[in-house]
Amino acid sequence: MPAPYSGGCRCGAIRYECNAEAMFSAYCHCRDCQYASGGPFAVIAMFPGNAVRFEGTASTYAVRGESGGTVRRNFCPTCGTPVWSDVEGGPGWVAIKAATFDDPSWLQPVAEIWTDSAQPWARIPGTVTRFARNPQ
Repeated sequence: MPAPYSGGCRCGAIRYECNAEAMFSAYCHCRDCQYASGGPFAVIAMFPGNAVRFEGTASTYAVRGESGGTVRRNFCPTCGTPVWSDVEGGPGWVAIKAATFDDPSWLQPVAEIWTDSAQPWARIPGTVTRFARNPQ
């Protein structure tokens, strides 16, 4: 499914549109994604930040990532849906949570990242590339 991609939170208070193809998609096993998803990993699609337009007001929870950067996790203050993350002063990308796309069926994760933090009881079947931390 080619761009544009659209989506938002469960209640519709936050909406977005991506006008570029995803740069990367992955299962992220970092502890922060485990907390944010309430599960063993989050499924994310990475986009250039300047290709994504958001509408609505998100709440943000900022944490210091293992890389040393400040990771901002943006979520709906009404329904609590985690929608996207970015790194303050980072490379200018946004990581959109896959389940928030209006039609997430196009997404095919190509990697597992932060597998050093993966829970032993949650294994992804298949042959995607695995990275102990962030890919370079």
